[in-house]
Amino acid sequence: MSRRAQGGRGAAGGRGPQESHGLQRPRSPQRPRSQRQLRVGEEIRHLLARVFDRGELADPEVRDKSITVTEVRVSPDLRRATAYVSQLGVGGGAASDTLMAALKRSAPAIRHLIGRGLTLRNVPEVVFQADTVLDEAQHIETLLRSPRVRRDLTAAPAVTDGDGAEPGEGDGEEGGDGAAEDAEPPTGS
Repeated sequence: MSRRAQGGRGAAGGRGPQESHGLQRPRSPQRPRSQRQLRVGEEIRHLLARVFDRGELADPEVRDKSITVTEVRVSPDLRRATAYVSQLGVGGGAASDTLMAALKRSAPAIRHLIGRGLTLRNVPEVVFQADTVLDEAQHIETLLRSPRVRRDLTAAPAVTDGDGAEPGEGDGEEGGDGAAEDAEPPTGS
């Protein structure tokens, strides 16, 4: 049977190679966020900070804590927001797990409270994630202050020529490429 006999359509039902039936191309995980995503995320971050600062939640595990919202990332369709939070004065571990459980329980109430301040048709579902950046920075700072690392950092650095190699390494000449270094720059006349 010819294509014309099939109604002029190929096996894909008239769709080209880019158009698949109900399937989308997977998105790159490094896709940059749009200006709208950044703006909505920042607005949600401010609203969450206000909710936590005022103690508007009924759950005492959330209400009485000093919670910092470091970043909010919003999905491209603006239906889901991931809020990265940390509790001031408390590292990771059990305290962080307790806070995450309390925030998960309070998520519907938090969504309702931030919905009052948003001018979106649909209020995004808020998911909380522990922010470990501060803990990692503190760990790196501790490592840098350790005597072993401090000793390595204060040791005399090796003398190198311009390309990062030790003098005499590379092309077999002492001191690098002598022809380029000894030549005078051309004059403008």
